[in-house]
Amino acid sequence: MKTLYLDCGMGAAGDMLTAALAELLPDPGAFFARLNALGIPGVRYTPEKSVKCGITGTHVSVTVDGEEEETEDADLHEQTHEHEHHDHEHEHDHEHDHEHHDHEHHDHDHEHDHEHEHDHHDHDHDHAHDHHPHHHHSGMHDIEHIVRDHLDLPEKVRDDVLAVYGLIAEAESHAHGVPVEEIHFHEVGTMDAVADVTAVCLAMAELAPDEVVVSPVHVGSGHVHCAHGILPVPAPATAYILRDVPIYGGAVRGELCTPTGAALLKHFASRFGDMPVMRTEKIGYGMGKKDFEAANCVRAMFGEREDRTGEAVLLECNLDDMTPEAVGFATETLLASGALDVWTTAVGMKKNRPGIVLSVLCRTEEREAFVRRIFCHTTTIGIREQTLRRYTLTRREETVDTAYGPVRRKISEGCGVTRGKLEYEDLARIAREEGISLWDAKRQAEEK
Repeated sequence: MKTLYLDCGMGAAGDMLTAALAELLPDPGAFFARLNALGIPGVRYTPEKSVKCGITGTHVSVTVDGEEEETEDADLHEQTHEHEHHDHEHEHDHEHDHEHHDHEHHDHDHEHDHEHEHDHHDHDHDHAHDHHPHHHHSGMHDIEHIVRDHLDLPEKVRDDVLAVYGLIAEAESHAHGVPVEEIHFHEVGTMDAVADVTAVCLAMAELAPDEVVVSPVHVGSGHVHCAHGILPVPAPATAYILRDVPIYGGAVRGELCTPTGAALLKHFASRFGDMPVMRTEKIGYGMGKKDFEAANCVRAMFGEREDRTGEAVLLECNLDDMTPEAVGFATETLLASGALDVWTTAVGMKKNRPGIVLSVLCRTEEREAFVRRIFCHTTTIGIREQTLRRYTLTRREETVDTAYGPVRRKISEGCGVTRGKLEYEDLARIAREEGISLWDAKRQAEEK
């Protein structure tokens, strides 16, 4: 199973994820050439070598009309219709003086805690926007128009881009109490964000991992200054996107995970947790701009899972007053309900009664449902529970053409072994139809 593991120990932003994933591709140069040929209005990607704490990686500079956006997710803060006449106040949502804590903040491609030189040189607000005199706002409809009608992308990638934007719009809507249809994005910032989101979605499509595992996400700590005032870290939109995701703060002051980074992680993650047991083939480092005691990067590791590990729950009960038919029915019903396995063990019970132990192996999240089913289909008055660590091989199925028709073959792989087994039901069908033994059916199917 091809597995992508993302280590977000220093948070995540769109440009960092882009750089980390690009390093995993066979030809990063060709990847960035393809991005630059997409025709995102005014956008150009430039990969640059970057070194953090002695580790070499890639930083991606994204420019819009020749200028690099310094605001992280400035495009992603809502502008309601009633506020649209204040364009000059919101052109850079976080364009405020950070002189007391700029050194603490995590400067991603669109980071909220960016620093602006004009803040320290008494430039007025109008001067700050001379570069972009024709700003207006774009809504989700405009974003969809750009993505669907103007970008030469596979349909799946277009769907992914819009799904990520949908997560951000939903979060902004919830955080600011504005309907999703009234969420608007700044035009220039929009191109910058479209660039990040598109790059990550396209890289994911080219890597095509079977699963994406993401570490618990470091979100940073402290507060961030923005146009709406002083907000806690993680910012409300980021916190909303990362609900039900394991996150943590720490000693690093500033916003480490941006709304764009959070939405990309949430959309692509198969699950969040520890790094699985895997044979790593490639490692990519996507660097942020600033330097910290810890390497300011997202690390991406791509390879083959050696085995699949996880927890399972074993439910057991003793039975001495059920008929064999009733036990058989309970076993069949529990298996049909999705149990990982069900078996019985003969035991001697109190008062010298012969009995059985009914064992049901199920997924952790399904324990309550199987407890109810066991009570429903057996005569037990008590059930024991154990939580087990479970190791499994990766399983897949293929179809083999034989003289007797298609026969399914189950293949199990991992930990240096590969095993194949023909499906019993298919062999039984051949045996009945041909009037031969099961062993002969298996032998003839394997020969064909």
